[in-house]
Amino acid sequence: MTVPFLQIRGIRKEYGAVTAVQDVSLNVERGEFLTFLGPSGSGKSTTLYILAGFENPTSGDILLEGKTLLQTPSHKRNIGMVFQRYTLFPHLSVGENIAFPLRVRRLPKAEIDEKVRRMLKLVRLEGYEDRMPAKMSGGQQQRVALARALAYDPPVLLMDEPLSALDKKLREEIQYEIRRIHQETSVTILYVTHDQEEALRLSDRIAVFSRGVIDQTGTGPELYANPATRFVAQFIGDSDFLKGVVAATNGSLADIRLGDETVVTGVPVHGKARAGGNAAIMLRPERINLSRTAGNGRAGIAATVNDITFLGNNTHVATVTGANEELSVRLPFGDAAINGLTPGEKVWITWDPATTHAFCD
Repeated sequence: MTVPFLQIRGIRKEYGAVTAVQDVSLNVERGEFLTFLGPSGSGKSTTLYILAGFENPTSGDILLEGKTLLQTPSHKRNIGMVFQRYTLFPHLSVGENIAFPLRVRRLPKAEIDEKVRRMLKLVRLEGYEDRMPAKMSGGQQQRVALARALAYDPPVLLMDEPLSALDKKLREEIQYEIRRIHQETSVTILYVTHDQEEALRLSDRIAVFSRGVIDQTGTGPELYANPATRFVAQFIGDSDFLKGVVAATNGSLADIRLGDETVVTGVPVHGKARAGGNAAIMLRPERINLSRTAGNGRAGIAATVNDITFLGNNTHVATVTGANEELSVRLPFGDAAINGLTPGEKVWITWDPATTHAFCD
């Protein structure tokens, strides 16, 4: 049986009466880009710091290639780390910053010089070796920090919200660079962020954290199409929820009666569905159709247009249902349903029940 490259086994971290992480378990394959995604306080950074050796778990274990890391101090784990702040040495040049971990390891000067040259090429900063950090942009400094973390060929690279201090355009540029560098080096990366778009753009897999546990792990498309919990459904992509009551169940499907007495049949259900129990149907704005008339045999509900916002490649239509619930519709540019549409107009919202999910209490 093949041993997973990196194993997180039942990690728990308590700070007095507060439990920051509880029973987090995860296997990571060699060369994988895995992102810890979640809001502040969900346990993602604490888990990363335990991996780095900056925190000790209350219980559980971390194994790299089958060997525990818990008895190994952080500076001997040979794991790379990139922080939110660049943490460059301000009195050292770019080349000296990158060379620092190599000199600590007492590598020969010729080998250090060659490694610095290769790292500068990797992060596309050739010719910057004599530049001081204060004379560089935030994006350039973060690339230097990445080069320094990769210089000694760590088996694992940890990144703790490294782009949160950058503006949107620069953040997207560095995201591309990180993805390219991962593909070129095949280093195993564990990345922490609260930005779902960043997680979707970078990751092979995403672990969604909530209140100290992992709600679900999967690829971006898997999490988007098949969220296991209401939290994941809200955190990955945009979604609205219509309150209802379970009218009937049939295996993994349920019929849901909405607030205006409309019954939606054949909805995939999560949680313990029981007749008469509360449920909420999740709808993705881009998977909803809008028309002036009812019909076509699909699930549907009447609504009133509240607002129309043109966003370039799509138009956002804000509506309110007969049960006074807000429902967003996102239509592609040029969609005929938008022609002549005005606030206050009565419309018919339809969707395919198979593409939705009902979350039960």
